[in-house]
Amino acid sequence: MPYHELHQRWEYDLKSDPEQLWPFVSDTNRFNRDTDLPAIEEATSGKKQRLRNARRRLHLTAYGFNVEWEEQPFEWVRPVRFGVTRNYTKGPVSELRALAELTPLTTGGTRLSYDVWVTPKTLLGAISLPFQLKYINGPKFARVFRKYDDLASATGAVASQGESDRELSASALNRIANLRERLVAEGSTPAVVERLINFVNNADDFSVSRIRAYELADEWKESRRDVLTTCLRATRAGLLDLQWDLLCPLCRGAKETSGSLHELSSDMHCETCRIDFHANFDRFVEVTFRPNASIRFTENKEYCVGNPQNSPHVVAQQLLPAHGSRSLSLPLEAGHYRLRALELPGDQRIVVNEDGNSSARIAVGLSTWTCDEINLAPTSAVQLENTTDAEQLLILERTAWNDQAATAAEVTALQVFRDLFSTEALRPGEQISVGTLTVLFTDLRHSTMLYREIGDATAFGRVMSHFDILKREIAVADGALVKTIGDAVMAVFRSPAAAVRAMLNAQRILAEPPDGSHPLILKAGLHTGPCIAVTLNERLDYFGSTVNLAARLEGLSTGSDVIISATVYDDAEVREFISSSDSLSAEPFEMELKGFAEERFKLWRVQNRESAVRADATTN
Repeated sequence: MPYHELHQRWEYDLKSDPEQLWPFVSDTNRFNRDTDLPAIEEATSGKKQRLRNARRRLHLTAYGFNVEWEEQPFEWVRPVRFGVTRNYTKGPVSELRALAELTPLTTGGTRLSYDVWVTPKTLLGAISLPFQLKYINGPKFARVFRKYDDLASATGAVASQGESDRELSASALNRIANLRERLVAEGSTPAVVERLINFVNNADDFSVSRIRAYELADEWKESRRDVLTTCLRATRAGLLDLQWDLLCPLCRGAKETSGSLHELSSDMHCETCRIDFHANFDRFVEVTFRPNASIRFTENKEYCVGNPQNSPHVVAQQLLPAHGSRSLSLPLEAGHYRLRALELPGDQRIVVNEDGNSSARIAVGLSTWTCDEINLAPTSAVQLENTTDAEQLLILERTAWNDQAATAAEVTALQVFRDLFSTEALRPGEQISVGTLTVLFTDLRHSTMLYREIGDATAFGRVMSHFDILKREIAVADGALVKTIGDAVMAVFRSPAAAVRAMLNAQRILAEPPDGSHPLILKAGLHTGPCIAVTLNERLDYFGSTVNLAARLEGLSTGSDVIISATVYDDAEVREFISSSDSLSAEPFEMELKGFAEERFKLWRVQNRESAVRADATTN
């Protein structure tokens, strides 16, 4: 016999505003765990057929019952509301719908309403569910939402939600004490080391299973570079394990996680988004950390899938029936967005600024979208229309990549990573884009004459010490020394301005050695552009036209200057650095370069005027 739908509504007046609360309450994976719901798994019974629009078949066991259901995709508008529908095939329930809404109060804070509609399937369900909702779920929901409110109003942080209820063993605590001293001795900031150790000790499993160094740094108000460097050193010391997360370019979820670059495949498939993609280091591979198992064992259990906090870049997600429409009031930050349908090609580009329109109508069709670009105001009314004969899942997302992600391109271009993880390499034959890098080549001028003038042993010592100076200046500029070739060096940087500054400093130090030893003249060339990462001689290396051009520029340097390409000079920070110094000059010139036939390049000779005079005197 059919049973009537049950409805239960809870309301809470909370002190945090909706934007503060959203990361906590929309993380339904954590919420289900905190309200003592069982972990879930993919359902294995029945036919394994692909479900439309990111639906999933899931399973759990509760009170001895085997429960299975088909879960529709979550729908949400950040930070206003979210909800989900579950259709059950096994267990005492037929259907469950949940909806959370966050409404700002005029006096400050938020009214959070949480509604659950549930339809029993069996007599047992009809009898037990009212009691379950009112006397078991209600108090748990109140406790968890109040806890989230305290966390949100205290810090606004996401990274350290919850505390672990596990105590570390005596041996683990002893190891941590030794590691604390080691990390500080290796140069890590004591305050950052202490915070990291406390986090590993006390944060819950969700928080420590995927530690994002930049997220912690922003929460702690510490230097991002200090926190990342400390995490890298902690990995080598045995406190943490490093993870390479391969992210889908659309949903941005981790499709593969590996402890080594060698094990990471660059060609991947995302079942949810139904796309094949080739990874690049610049966006799609993120470096995260987790505690080493000898320090703390963590379990990766799932309590909910597809929740809004899994995709924080998605502002709104809506499931529209065939020929259906929906009106949304969207609170949007300034920036660039795209609206796409999960199972349709193309997208609708949207830009948000103060001069944008307050309303728009967007029709979603099989082959066309409304127009090339829509300009919206930060608060806009948008009418979505599905003109197709099929249900469509519409996704409105920010196009900007998360700047709290420490990408593989950035991490592998750091000297500390090269020093600590020298054996990290790609699969043989693998080539992965690392995005835009600034590539440096240097060489010593008149190094052959140096050996004749001061003797082989002394000259060799000076050459070796010059490598130490270069490595130090490169590391200070957040770059990495890739390799040495005789007296020459190849290095990479993420910042063109930092690279120029580092080379001018290195030239000055080598030309005026503080110990009074024989001066050295360093030629240097810099070019910025896209690079490809490969494994060469069992180490991570780079190749491509950017590398080839940078190698040509070094040969044009006199040793009193740094030759830079137009792409380096056009960087705003480089121009600011040069123009803000009375002692620097930048002279343009053009010429052809070997290997780049029939192409003339505009180049710049950047030098310190005093260094130029000194180099001329040394040469003469």
